[in-house]
Formats: sequence, structure tokens, C-alpha cells
Amino acid sequence: MQVNGQAYRSIWLAADGVGVEIIDQTQLPFRFQVVRLERLEDAMEAIRRMLVRGAPLIGATAAYGMCLGVRRATSAQALEEMAHLLIGCRPTAINLRWAVERMVRYLLSLPEEQRLAAAYREAGRICEEDVAANEAIGRHGLTLIRERWRAKPSGEPVHILTHCNGGWLATVDWGTALAPVYAAAAAGIPVHVWVDETRPRNQGASLTAWELAVAGIPHHLLVDNAGGHLMQHGLVDLCIVGSDRTTASGDVCNKIGTYLKALAARDNGVPFYVALPGSTVDWTMDDGVAGIPIEERGMEEVLRIQGEDENGTVRMVAIAPAGTPAVNPAFDVTPARLVSGLITELGLCPASRDGLLGLYPEQGR
Repeated sequence: MQVNGQAYRSIWLAADGVGVEIIDQTQLPFRFQVVRLERLEDAMEAIRRMLVRGAPLIGATAAYGMCLGVRRATSAQALEEMAHLLIGCRPTAINLRWAVERMVRYLLSLPEEQRLAAAYREAGRICEEDVAANEAIGRHGLTLIRERWRAKPSGEPVHILTHCNGGWLATVDWGTALAPVYAAAAAGIPVHVWVDETRPRNQGASLTAWELAVAGIPHHLLVDNAGGHLMQHGLVDLCIVGSDRTTASGDVCNKIGTYLKALAARDNGVPFYVALPGSTVDWTMDDGVAGIPIEERGMEEVLRIQGEDENGTVRMVAIAPAGTPAVNPAFDVTPARLVSGLITELGLCPASRDGLLGLYPEQGR
């Protein structure tokens, strides 16, 4: 995507072919800062501290983290140890485990002396596949937006509500939930996005709103609890969100607050779609509510908030009385029954095992 007239992805191999560069998302929207990763530990820290966010991007970062680790050691034992460390960084997003296990399987199939160069090639393939998948998600999701637009009075935009960040910053490029929005804008269909702020890390406010502003797409930021009100008054045509892990039966795990949006959408007859690549499906799990491990993050994320003061200084400030305890589950699970459908790189399908197997029949074998 374009930033100030320059094309960027969210992660790329540095010019020296050794280091890896990322956009530090903790600095947005106030600073656009590129950070270089040189060691396995740098990749782990970027994932843990959320310099990179979004399941597909976390997976791509972990793949390159394996490359950086292989620069120091290439034995089978070393690969398994690296994999264990990376997978432990964020327990919920399935792309992290998927990418790391793919890297390990591939590298173990090769002689040890070939593993370093092969690691960089495979990580590059993971990134290229993600870009292609997300562009395809945009094309398939565009059909839903076009249908809604044709049903509206002439000239009115399609109003889409999203939660958290499912844009290009959450992937290598294009995004998941926002990919159909970008595709619609490119096709000349007027769109307007309702952007949930997404407390407590405010990914909607800091990332989604920034992306849409850079792309010139009309949008409004709203507090997380306002979505249901907008739906009641007919101001939302579609909800499209991303996913950090989707079970084989269609349960969707996404940023905390997604479940409440799905409930409001169901009550008001608003279609609720989830956009995700096939790498985000956990084929080993059926019951997402009981089975998906929900990351519990530190209470300081709830008790403090980052902002820019009138002098242009970015700082953290407290928003609760001293000594107040907080709970901070990072994700929730939306049952498949509340999901209108899944938008994948292979097409649209119902949020069900049969629906997913219709697109990915090899998983049934």
C-alpha cells in the first residue's frame, strides 16, 4: 500500500538480505517508524510487544524470526527450540504456530548446510502467499459490497463497520477485513467505514483510522459501545471483521469485543462476515469457546492509555484510580451461528465445517 507516495508492505527483507524491517505499529498514528530485526530475540520482542499485530503478519514475522535464528544455529534441536520460543510469544493467533511449524518441517527436510538460504526463501514464499491470499479476499468480499451498493438508493455509500485492525498493517499487504473495502474503493464503489476504537490497545483508532486516512477512504471513529446503536438506526449495511483463529466448525476468535458486535448485528439483521486466509483456520479444533486459549495481557493496557499532548509529545497517562485492578482478555470467540459467512482467498462459504471443507476439501482427508 502507499504511504506518502511510497509503496510499503508491513514487513520486508532489508537491502542487505540479512536483516528484516517492519513498521513499528506502537508508534502509529503519531510516528511512522521503521525498525530493523537482526536476531531471533528481536522478532520475538516485536511479536510480544505488538510492534507487529494481526495474525497473518505475526506469522510472517515468526517465519523471518526463524531465518534470523538459523543464522546462529541450524541443527534439528536448535530449530525445535526456536520454534518453541516463537510459538510461546502469543498463544491465540494460529498463524504464528502455522508459519513456524511450516518452516521447521521444510528445513528439517533439507541437509543442514542448505537450511540458512532455504529459510529465507521459505519465509519469502509465506509472505508472497499472504499477499496473494489477501488480494483474493478483497476480490471475493467485493461481491458482497457491490450487492449492497446496488440495493441502495443511487449515490449512497455502503456503510461498513469493522472491529480492531484487519487492514494491510495486520497482514503483509492488502489486509483481511479491509481488503474488500480497498477493492470496492478501487472499483469506484462509494464506501464509508465505521471504525471501532477497539479498547484497550485502540488498534481501530491508531491503525485502521490511519490506514483509511492514508488511502483517502471516508470513515468515522466511534467508541466500541456505539456500534449497536448505529445498527438499530439502519446506519450499518455490513459488518466485516478479521480473525486470529477460526475453528474447523466456523467459530471465530478475534479481538475482544467482536462477539458483542456479532450479537448486535444478529439482533438488527445486519450481515456479519469474517475475512480470513485459510492459514487462520485451526483444523484441529471444533469448539472455539472451550478450546481456544485466550491471551490474558497485562492490566496496565486497561489502566493507561497512549496519546499525543498539545506539544506533540507521545505519552502514557493513567485513566483509573491508583490501585484499581483490571482484567484484560485480549480476544473473544464468536460462535459460528452468529456469522453470516466467511470470506476466504478461495471464495465465500458458510461458517461451518461443511462450508470450509467445500473450499478446502484436502482438510477432510
